[in-house]
Amino acid sequence: MAKDETEQAAARIRKKPTRERLLDTAGELLAEVGIDRITTNLICERAGVTPPALYYYFADKYEVVVALGERLMDRQNEALARWLDRHAAGGIRAYAENTGELLRETADITEAEPGGIWIERALHSSPRLEHIRIESHRFVTDRLTEAFAQFLPDRPRDHIWLRMRMLVEFGYVATELLHAESGIDRDAILAETAEMQKLAALALFD
Repeated sequence: MAKDETEQAAARIRKKPTRERLLDTAGELLAEVGIDRITTNLICERAGVTPPALYYYFADKYEVVVALGERLMDRQNEALARWLDRHAAGGIRAYAENTGELLRETADITEAEPGGIWIERALHSSPRLEHIRIESHRFVTDRLTEAFAQFLPDRPRDHIWLRMRMLVEFGYVATELLHAESGIDRDAILAETAEMQKLAALALFD
């Protein structure tokens, strides 16, 4: 990020409430320096607050990143809830046909979040943070299972849950590929992932 852009971003962040300002600042720093080099002092300096202000909300840098992860997962899960409501009337086929829409919205939310791409990477790389990702993915799996199970009364619920759990993990891995693989077009990744998820969802009818 250029110096002028960094200063403009910092100015926007300073206008927010303290906790949100700290989280936005930490997200930006996470993208700049990584989880190993980020410190509470760096966050405070960039956010323009004193260390006691940060420690009022967070015990250490890992608690800050935990809060970043929870905020990102919550925003993604809100998009899931809207998507489920939007296509509920069409049943499984509507969900399957529109899975690309959810993938794109999830990717857009991650990219719009301060440091979103690096937050997701941190949730994979640190044992202290992995539980956030797992808990969120299980929540998404539960919601999808509820949505699909009503149309599949003869299917064992645990079978539907397992299929949804695999699809959720595959979807998140595919969206991470958007930022890890520069040799594949973004739209191609999303389209291919959506097609594979659609086929796997429709196969529940077999």
